[in-house]
Amino acid sequence: MTERLHAPFKLAPDAYKGIMAIETAVKASGLELSLIELVKMRASQINHCAFCIHMHSTDARKEGESEMRLYMLDAWRESSLYTPRERAALAWTESLTLISQTEAPDADYELAAKEFNDGELVHLSFLIGTINAWNRLAIGFRLAHPK
Repeated sequence: MTERLHAPFKLAPDAYKGIMAIETAVKASGLELSLIELVKMRASQINHCAFCIHMHSTDARKEGESEMRLYMLDAWRESSLYTPRERAALAWTESLTLISQTEAPDADYELAAKEFNDGELVHLSFLIGTINAWNRLAIGFRLAHPK
């Protein structure tokens, strides 16, 4: 894989600052850091973004996430390792990441609305939107993850 554009974020500093402002707001929203990393990992798995999977698995481990929960994330529906709140977030993550296929079904929204208050649900949706944006930038410009 050959990188298409080196340091694309330096070429659009205002856009980078904007997306980082959303990241800052999400982290200050009260959503659990472990949940944030699981959502970022799951969306990155769906999008096949090696750069972001590497980054967020590393960040999740630093926050104390277990190896087993990271290994099982792709099969979260069949695993008992995730809380109802995490399951709701992961279902909503899949719905919004695959929105052209899912059209964000009522069942996934209702599940998320039971576990998250309105403000949290909006922040969760911004989180999902931003990780999908990061995935598209990393994949589109073929950013290589560290070895």
